[in-house]
Amino acid sequence: MGSKWDWQVFLQDTGGGRTYLEWLMSAWGWTLSVSVMSLVVALFVGSLMGILRTTPNKLFVAIGESWTELFRNIPLLVQIFLWYHVIPSIFLSLRAVPSIVLVVFALGFFTSARVSEQVKAGIQALPKGQRYAGLAMGLTLPQTYRYVLLPMAFRIVIPPLTSESMNIVKNSSVAFAVSIAELTMFAMQAQEETSRGIEVYLAVTALYFISAFAINRLALFIEHRVQVPGMIGGGK
Repeated sequence: MGSKWDWQVFLQDTGGGRTYLEWLMSAWGWTLSVSVMSLVVALFVGSLMGILRTTPNKLFVAIGESWTELFRNIPLLVQIFLWYHVIPSIFLSLRAVPSIVLVVFALGFFTSARVSEQVKAGIQALPKGQRYAGLAMGLTLPQTYRYVLLPMAFRIVIPPLTSESMNIVKNSSVAFAVSIAELTMFAMQAQEETSRGIEVYLAVTALYFISAFAINRLALFIEHRVQVPGMIGGGK
């Protein structure tokens, strides 16, 4: 590799009818797609498990606790390989499922265990009187969660959920292990083809930073818009 940086490398043709810059943007798109879909899965499943862990029903608590302990104690890369190699061998119908879907479930379920902890903590941070007040007003337990507890709990846990959302972008890099053409795979292949590792990895690093920073700014904006004065994490 030469001593001077050569950013013109991104204008070179890859040999496949597109430039390295076009390939980079495509890889960024795949990274964002995996991250957003995984985040949706993580928020939905993690919120459900966090709710189950705070109910008075011991069976629901056991289900939520088991899910959380299972998925947070297995390394993410191992879960990726389980979804890609093992589970389709057991459930043959999954062999026709695109690898990106399997990665989304693996990353989403892995992160859902962490979201579950945040949601549980948010609900438990609320005064117990709020639950009793909702039930005393004639609301069912599900209605009490929907209309009383969850709207306040989610306001409290926006900051930690922001960190989990940023982590999803970074953790999406493991998708290269099952040949998803995201940023990390692009960096590895482009560096090998062009021998311009500095330029390639700096560009990829910048895109990861931009993605995570954008999530941080968006979450901060949402936090300021929905915070409740006097509540934990709220303004004065």
